[in-house]
Amino acid sequence: MRLFIASPIILDDYAAIQKDFEGIIEGKWVEEENLHLTWVFLGNIMDETPVIEKMQNITHLSEEVAIAELGYFGRPPKVFFAKAQAKMLYDKAREFKAAGFNLYRFKPHITLCRIKAIHDYKAYKETLKTYRDKTLGKIRPQISLYESSLSEKGPLYKRRFEIE
Repeated sequence: MRLFIASPIILDDYAAIQKDFEGIIEGKWVEEENLHLTWVFLGNIMDETPVIEKMQNITHLSEEVAIAELGYFGRPPKVFFAKAQAKMLYDKAREFKAAGFNLYRFKPHITLCRIKAIHDYKAYKETLKTYRDKTLGKIRPQISLYESSLSEKGPLYKRRFEIE
């Protein structure tokens, strides 16, 4: 099974972000119900038991964390995301590492769109600027192990375990 550990998120107005970038970028937007902050992508794992055992050493987030600003990975940009840079997230990442998880170059973000093309790079950069220091939503305190199944309609996520 294909597994990852993540926290659910709530965006205040995802449709408005999509509308603001309409005609500027082309790509595959993540369905709103599938938006999340990934802590660890585990890939194909045969037995989830050792993962759950390690997760027993981690606590959930103590409170919701603000999501602020938009950004991208790649040159040219390939992944369009919402940022979260609270110290609490980096502290939690250290907790994951101490529990034995590999968080190689952890950068807290929520993938919004896999970019295929940018039709107007100047408009893209200008629209990004309008989101500087703007609160976009929240990362929920829950941390869960999810199974991801790929289908014709996109990924389907099933919660396998949640940190209490």
